Amino acid sequence: MQIRGAHELIDMGGGARLERFGDRLVDRPHPLALGARRDPVRWRAADLRFDRDGGWTGPAVADGPWPIELVGLSLELRPTDAGQVGLFPEHLAVLPWLRARVDERVASSTSQAREAPAVLNLFAYTALATLAMAAAGASVTHVDSARPTVAWARHNAERSNMADRPIRWIVDDALAFTEREGRRGRRYAGVVLDPPSYGHAQGGRSWRLEHDLGSLLEAATAVLDPDGFVLLTAHTPAFDGDRLAEDLARALSRSAGTIGRGELELATADGRRLELGAFARWPGGA
Repeated sequence: MQIRGAHELIDMGGGARLERFGDRLVDRPHPLALGARRDPVRWRAADLRFDRDGGWTGPAVADGPWPIELVGLSLELRPTDAGQVGLFPEHLAVLPWLRARVDERVASSTSQAREAPAVLNLFAYTALATLAMAAAGASVTHVDSARPTVAWARHNAERSNMADRPIRWIVDDALAFTEREGRRGRRYAGVVLDPPSYGHAQGGRSWRLEHDLGSLLEAATAVLDPDGFVLLTAHTPAFDGDRLAEDLARALSRSAGTIGRGELELATADGRRLELGAFARWPGGA
């Protein structure tokens, strides 16, 4: 998918990708960015470069955070120790689907005031999906285990003039929180999940997608309304759209053929594609 405007994949090759985020050119490694680079002049002009051993370098390192305006939101980006900048641009492609699901539930509300559908967003990062759904009329429970990341997300809400929207900001382990919500009897019109490949879970145990996704989906579907929607994304090479669809279908007790699926990717202007993950989704309903 070619995304114009605030973000652009300029070039890729040699195990790295060159992207424009607003007014910054960013050079970062990616194992699937293979082949020859085609725009050496732009690579040399990068404002920020990340190396796994040496960290960030470049003329804009000392400049700190910078703003980016996209899909009606104002976000702050910054270079992190993990080589990220606070935005996964491949997620922009799934926002129209999420907004459509929220629109459907707002429109079907029997309340004269158009009650805001409750959506649970797990591993919610810096709030791109949270704010997009809140802008569409959802009441969002935003969950991330990293306190600084939740603070960053709240700052993005303030930048986007959405600090007064019905968003619960939760610093917690995604699985533990969802299981508690289930015991409390809370239900959601939709659940969004973007679990990492690996990490740390509650109690000091390790999290691995290949081992723990089933438990997470079981907990997530237990808090889902009977006609609720689910979006599952992942950035783990072994989990393509078909595998995610099978896992989601199992949790929903549905046929895998009924689950939408696809790849998360970006494209350069000349049509080269960079694979960045996959998604599976269920729109809800009978």
